[in-house]
Amino acid sequence: MQLVIVESPAKAKTIESYLGKDFKVLASYGHVRDLPPKDGSVRPDEDFAMDWELYRDKQKRFKEISDAAKNADRLVLATDPDREGEAISWHVQELLKKRKALPSKVDRVTFNAITKKAVTEAMGKPRELDTDLIDAYLARRALDYLFGFTLSPVLWRKLPGAKSAGRVQSVALRLVCEREHEIEIFRPDEYWSVLAKMEQDGTAFDARLVKFEGKKLDKLTLGNEGSAMAAKTAVEQGRFTVEDIETKPLKRNPSPPFTTSTLQQEAARKLGFSASHTMRCAQSLYEAGAITYMRTDGVQMDMSAIMAARDAIAERFSEDYRPEKPRFYSTKAKNAQEAHEAIRPTSFLKKSAGSGDEAKLYDLIFKRAMASQMSAAQLERTTVTMRDATGQHELRATGQVVKFPGFFAVYQEGFDDKSDDDDQEGLLPAMRKGDTPAKTAVEANQHFTQPPPRFSEASLVKRLEELGIGRPSTYASTIQTLRDRNYVRMEKNRFFAEESGRLLTAFLERFFPQYVAYDFTAGLEDELDIVSDGREEYKKLLAKFWADFKPKADEVMEKMPSEVTEVLDSYLADFLFPPREDGKDPRYCPLCDQEGREGGELHLRGGRFGAFVACNNYPECKYTRRFAQPGADGSDPAEDGLMGVHPETGAEIHRKSGRFGPYVEMEDGEEKKRASIPKDVDDFDLEWAVKMLGLPRIVGQHPESGEDIEAGAWRYGPAVRHKGTYGKLQNTAEIFEIGMNRAVDLLAQSANRKGGGRGKAEPIKTLGEHPTSGGEMKVMPGRYGPYVTDGTTNATIPKDVKPEDLEQAQAIELIDARTAKGPPKKKGRKKAPSKKTPKKKAAPKKAAATKKSPAKKKAPAKKPAAKAD
Repeated sequence: MQLVIVESPAKAKTIESYLGKDFKVLASYGHVRDLPPKDGSVRPDEDFAMDWELYRDKQKRFKEISDAAKNADRLVLATDPDREGEAISWHVQELLKKRKALPSKVDRVTFNAITKKAVTEAMGKPRELDTDLIDAYLARRALDYLFGFTLSPVLWRKLPGAKSAGRVQSVALRLVCEREHEIEIFRPDEYWSVLAKMEQDGTAFDARLVKFEGKKLDKLTLGNEGSAMAAKTAVEQGRFTVEDIETKPLKRNPSPPFTTSTLQQEAARKLGFSASHTMRCAQSLYEAGAITYMRTDGVQMDMSAIMAARDAIAERFSEDYRPEKPRFYSTKAKNAQEAHEAIRPTSFLKKSAGSGDEAKLYDLIFKRAMASQMSAAQLERTTVTMRDATGQHELRATGQVVKFPGFFAVYQEGFDDKSDDDDQEGLLPAMRKGDTPAKTAVEANQHFTQPPPRFSEASLVKRLEELGIGRPSTYASTIQTLRDRNYVRMEKNRFFAEESGRLLTAFLERFFPQYVAYDFTAGLEDELDIVSDGREEYKKLLAKFWADFKPKADEVMEKMPSEVTEVLDSYLADFLFPPREDGKDPRYCPLCDQEGREGGELHLRGGRFGAFVACNNYPECKYTRRFAQPGADGSDPAEDGLMGVHPETGAEIHRKSGRFGPYVEMEDGEEKKRASIPKDVDDFDLEWAVKMLGLPRIVGQHPESGEDIEAGAWRYGPAVRHKGTYGKLQNTAEIFEIGMNRAVDLLAQSANRKGGGRGKAEPIKTLGEHPTSGGEMKVMPGRYGPYVTDGTTNATIPKDVKPEDLEQAQAIELIDARTAKGPPKKKGRKKAPSKKTPKKKAAPKKAAATKKSPAKKKAPAKKPAAKAD
């Protein structure tokens, strides 16, 4: 018997159907062991010895593998064809060797697609485990462990509120925070454009003023309304004649097939998928045999796939759409290894695969791969130049037309951010030199330069790849970690740096600058690639890293928290205390100023719940403000004070700053009514204050219960509420805009997700009906970790199994095992027997007496505490 080991049960089932009866295929369900999350798992003083621990919930599963291996003549390790796959195979082999269950013959096989042809061909070309690739895995795992387990304790002691830092995670966070800073310091410039609305032979078109008074206009030349109006008048009064018509052919070539990174970027742009969701869908498609391996930085397709794509193009379109020769691509990405071919469909005859989001992603992959082998798109761009009689003023119109669509017929790549100033490229009417098109109107439009856009998932992934930081296969988990740690938040698909993220980045930039430097992190990736090529020993790389990193961590650990805060106070001064418009000292304390105290100066302080800004006159001055409320944000408490009066009640509305941020307050009878100022409202004025203080808003009565549906800003954000069920809203503005239909729909969706409380998240994955209970099995995110449920029984998913990788068979096994254990015991029931103690016939129990005695002793203990106050 030959034993084949793969990662997932879906993959195992598919492969077993391709092989003969002599083969048994078992799944490891991902990694089987890891470094224990405790000190000493990697020991630098012992030549970087590592301890590995079999996952507790893999004991039973690995015993099945071990028992099967004892009866096998040959072990075939067929895990994924990358570093992680090689590592899983190595772990399986090492564990079987320890248990003396390793067959005499061990082979490693890899395939780029789960098709019968690919699998059977791979089985005929076995090899040994790649020790260089395993060394690269060991180096990465040790580096990440040493970085995290050395730096995290420093953060916990010196930076209250910080949770963790990671080798790649911290650099990605720095990118987001730097972009946030660029946006904050950006000062917009005013500029104007003059546009003439023209018409020729009944066809309208636009022409832009490009020369005024004999001078070529740059973007910012018309910098104020006066100059813009002068230019507009000149255009209105002038008679413009066509002086030049230039027509240029253009050719656009298709993009290469997807890599991991470009798939994540394009799925974000076109489908709105997160990087992690994209990888979940791609994993399912790969395991179903629909696409090739989805963790790759290669852009080239196999020659047989290229020929199949060319045949499909000729069959679907015509010979014109198929170029004379096949197209070949090479990557431009830094650090690309191109170990595997690009992501493509396994068959170009299969136009669709999967369902739901998987089907959408397959369609994207199929079209991109097919387009990569199609003819170029042929375009024609026409530029018409018109001048007035003086020759001092010049208008220009541009138009573009597609002469032959080529690959456009299948696919066009998306873009992250388009300029507002891009010329309109429509079709121009036929014109000849000497024509005088009619002028129907002239517009002078005001513009302002825009700050650099915040990163989307697509643009962040693209930037990380450009810098050579991390690996595309890890970007999804890196981004998810930043969100899970609340270092960043997403609004309208853009990353915003949270205060904890900014503080952590400032700390690392000041005390560990080398380790969040882009060049250092990219250079480390280069060295890890050298290890995987066998040109450097991984322990030498670890020793070099540790020799610098450990002393630096020890040095920072010896500092007092107050020293750290003092350094950060100075380092972040420009952010926390920007120049004030009134000319006062940026650090001046508004409360001391109001109460007539001298010397009030604001500084960064560290507290139990994180950093905040406080006055140096404490305890006389109790002024505080949150870390992320610099004056430049408009949240400076100097703006606190009377905003106005309520238009209906006449009550005064005051803006105030508290420990948890700015808020508004209004007298409401004998009580005071308060409302937090939402972060997503840029211009918070009196009108907004009145609206927020008036919440919750009654949307209407629910059609089934007849009870009110309320919209408000609750503890967990804007949402609609009805009888304890919450439906989450996208932003604060929607509280005041949402109507009955959408509100009822949101509440119904929340209820369908078993939503009491504040509405649960969407299922991570749906796995069909449970064979016994008949309930639909869903993988859900939970407060204490992901779990799988059939609507009746909830079963925790093992920590080493990615929730998105959970398969139907595994889900059934987990649910059945949980059902067999019976319902969970409730902790509160232990107290019940103590109420039945009046039965005194039984022999006296000392234990029962000792239970009561502490209760009697606790009562008098409260009196001294009261006196101490």
